[in-house]
Amino acid sequence: MSSSGGDAKLFARGKVAELRQELNSGGKKDKNYSAKKIALKKIVANMTMSNNDMVGLFPDVIGCMNLPSLEIKKMCFLFLVNYSRMKPEIALKALPVLVDDMEDSNPLVRALALRTISYIHVREFVEATIQPVKRLMGDMDPYVRKTAALCVAKLYEHDKKMVESSDLIDRLNQMLKDENPTVVSSVLASLVDIWGRSETISLTIDYTSASKLVSILPDCSEWGQTYILEALMSYVPQDSAEALLLAERIAPRLSHSNSAVVLTSIRVILYLMNYIAGERHITSLSKKLSPPLVTLLSKPPEVQYLALRNAILILQKRPEVLRNDIRVFFCNYNDPIYVKVTKLELIFMLTTKENISVVLAELREYATEIDVHFVRKAVRAIGKLAIKIESAARQCIDTLLDLVNAKIPYIVQEATVVIRNIFRKYPNQYESIIGQVIQNIDDLDEPEAKAAIIWIIGQYADRIENSDGLLQDYLATFHDETVEVQLALLTATVKFFIQRPTKGQQLVPQVLKWCTEETDDPDLRDRGYMYWRLLSTDPATARQIVMGQKPPISAESEKLDSRTLEELCLNVGTLATVYLKPVQQVFRSARTRRLQYSPALQRPAEDHGNGSWQFPATPATTTSFTTGGATIVSSSSPTSPVNGSVQAPGDMNAATWEVVGMVVLAVVERPRCST
Repeated sequence: MSSSGGDAKLFARGKVAELRQELNSGGKKDKNYSAKKIALKKIVANMTMSNNDMVGLFPDVIGCMNLPSLEIKKMCFLFLVNYSRMKPEIALKALPVLVDDMEDSNPLVRALALRTISYIHVREFVEATIQPVKRLMGDMDPYVRKTAALCVAKLYEHDKKMVESSDLIDRLNQMLKDENPTVVSSVLASLVDIWGRSETISLTIDYTSASKLVSILPDCSEWGQTYILEALMSYVPQDSAEALLLAERIAPRLSHSNSAVVLTSIRVILYLMNYIAGERHITSLSKKLSPPLVTLLSKPPEVQYLALRNAILILQKRPEVLRNDIRVFFCNYNDPIYVKVTKLELIFMLTTKENISVVLAELREYATEIDVHFVRKAVRAIGKLAIKIESAARQCIDTLLDLVNAKIPYIVQEATVVIRNIFRKYPNQYESIIGQVIQNIDDLDEPEAKAAIIWIIGQYADRIENSDGLLQDYLATFHDETVEVQLALLTATVKFFIQRPTKGQQLVPQVLKWCTEETDDPDLRDRGYMYWRLLSTDPATARQIVMGQKPPISAESEKLDSRTLEELCLNVGTLATVYLKPVQQVFRSARTRRLQYSPALQRPAEDHGNGSWQFPATPATTTSFTTGGATIVSSSSPTSPVNGSVQAPGDMNAATWEVVGMVVLAVVERPRCST
């Protein structure tokens, strides 16, 4: 529908009676059905505005479906899809019209009717779609064939059992031999969608098929290329040379103007790199992945964000990919906050002792910006860099102290937190700055900052002259503080007593009594009892435990575990990677992806046996027979190899179609016959 000024007038809440009258006006003189088109536009506009009164026009709209106008049919079918589940008994009256239109001489009408009937999640419509889809999958027009292929996936979403019991998936496999690249890409899109919704279907592509798919990439539309690249993730290279050759042939897609094509190409190449031997080849491919990622930073903010989140993944998996100048990830003044924060993460990951000076200068600039949230993140990044790069710790601390001297409250509080972490990382090295930190104690009013300064007071109670006075000032408001601060005060008081027993012997009983008798928080109460028993039993042991040497903290604690990282790298370019969490924690119905075993799979020695992949088991006894030009293989073993691929436990008792030519295997579970 046009967004011009004329059509804008259509978006006014209309009355059913008036619209019915307009819909039935015009008569025989209106040969172009202009009045009906305007009325239908108003109805669709009201439908878009969630005016459910329009459902009362259902019979009148169905009456317009027989008119020989493609524009009218589009609007009527849109109305039908929207309200069919609300009024299924009325929607059934439109079923004969759709069935007739699927035999129309105009391929656009045939495709429109087929697409519409597949969108309607009503039992009668789903059942009536099966036979027309089978017929139209062999239509003379490629646009109709493409629509029919996509409709199979839609039908599978509506009724899995009906599709699996029919031969629609077998026919989809046959369509992979179609001469039209758009049809082939649509078939692959349908198969991949079906694979993602089923626990009993697997998709397997051999090298010959994968090579043919790559060869038709230039002839496909940008979305067709995305479908093909997505399907190539089901190809398991059996030889390192095959994987390298395919990766080199896919590399030109990295310069495509469409972001989806670029990101999907990156995903496929990263996937194939797991099966490529030789550092020289890996380095060469890594250099090709860097420019497209940087180019995506000139796209709209939403695309930038997705690219940056995926860059975080890629850096953890393949650090050599982004060894270019760190300046390309510096923030622009007009970047949205979510882009700026993600760039900060990348800056931290890419910082080395060689470029630390440039990065600190940039972060110092960020700390003077207006956005408080971003400033806090910048200050925290400086502290994390001090922990990450030991040789630059002094430089980072000096930068933090310069920022603290500006006396901006939120900077002071954030700096206090990160300085506490620096003390934990480098004990007994930078205590000379404690005095400067303590000077700003009156500016701290946030729980995390208070807990940090209290930790410093307790840890270095013997080196701070008035540590008892500072601690008593905080203890005066103990009952008004948050649990986080109360826990810090309890531990700091015990540390103070251990280091300065004379001055601390009056404070400890009082604080322990507060924590064990005057609090409802179980964590605080349990810690209070633990300290009480520890101090009353063996003070020497208590000193060893409380003041003993702790493991130093690390700035790399945010790294993903290898299993999650592997799964996310197999989903690069999708929304699943934005959260940097296991995919099924974000999308519960998503299918878990793992690297499949093959002789070409490259694995570090420490990864062997971690459960990410399986060696093929001894093949079980199989029986095979030929039907309809496809080879169906039934296996009784859940892990028996089928055509060199390892079947997951969920694929047991499955049947496999192997289509001659384009070998794409769609495996569907079949019920066993009982004897």
